[in-house]
Order: sequence, then structure tokens, then C-alpha cells
Amino acid sequence: SFHMKLPASMKQCGIHNIFHASLLRIHIPNNNHLFPGQLDAQVVEPQQHPTEWAAEKIVSHTGSGGHLLFEVLWKSGDRTWLLHNEVEDLTLLQLYLDAIRVENVAELPISSGPLPPHDPQIFLDLWKFSK
Repeated sequence: SFHMKLPASMKQCGIHNIFHASLLRIHIPNNNHLFPGQLDAQVVEPQQHPTEWAAEKIVSHTGSGGHLLFEVLWKSGDRTWLLHNEVEDLTLLQLYLDAIRVENVAELPISSGPLPPHDPQIFLDLWKFSK
């Protein structure tokens, strides 16, 4: 996978900046005489695309207390791990708690799923720095 620099307008549309190597090709610049005005806005119009992604359900969790991570299954089929504060306002969290028969996150068992793969984006937010 490769991390790409994307314009802010594409990021606001929810386009991820990580692409699998099989989706990438060598860049061949456009001939501006044959194809004039190749702008980002011609690819994506921000006002037409919502910035929210549809989640299907919370599949599992790991950790406890202030270090809770939830595995979210998105309608696209992707699975990602999100911190508690990223899912606490979703109705899916209450559905997940009901499904495993607990009233709140404090009653969750320490882990119900496999540990997430080492992903710096997840674990950086768990570190607390102080002077």
C-alpha cells in the first residue's frame, strides 16, 4: 500500500489517501492541448458527496477503560478499529452493547475479538504525553 498526497478537497470528500499497489500506475502527464483544464473538481465535486461513511455494525472490541477499541464493519465491507470516543455517539454502539448483554462500556469484558494489527494511526492516540 502507498500513502498519497491528496488535495484537501478530495480528503473532505472522504477519499482515503492509501492505495493498494495494484491500483496505481506510472503517471503520464496529460497533453493540455488535447485535454485542457484537467482539474480536481472535474473528478470530484465536494458538495455532492457526504463526508460521512455508513457503518453496518460493531463486530468486536478489545481493551478496557480508556483504551477501548471497537472493530467497525462498514457497508463497503471494510473493517477498521476505532477508539471509544469515535463510536460513543453512534447508535451502533448501543446495539453492540445490547447484543452482548451489557448496559454500558464499563461492563464490557476486557476483549471479545482478536487484537488489531499494529497500526500507528490507532495506537498513537492511546499515548498520553505530559511534561
